[in-house]
Amino acid sequence: MQRLRPLNEQECYLRCYGWVGGDDAVKVVRPGDDAPEATAVLTERIRRAFEARLDEREPEAA
Repeated sequence: MQRLRPLNEQECYLRCYGWVGGDDAVKVVRPGDDAPEATAVLTERIRRAFEARLDEREPEAA
């Protein structure tokens, strides 16, 4: 199949990845960018969720 015109770089990227960017773009967060309290709270929430999932598991047969 022959194309009627060559694609530019943006069109090729869109065709391969189907995404241009925008509001849903990935944000890079570097250490020290957010408040340490926010990180500590998030860490605690993750730890509690992990412990809850462990508690929900059935005991393993020995």
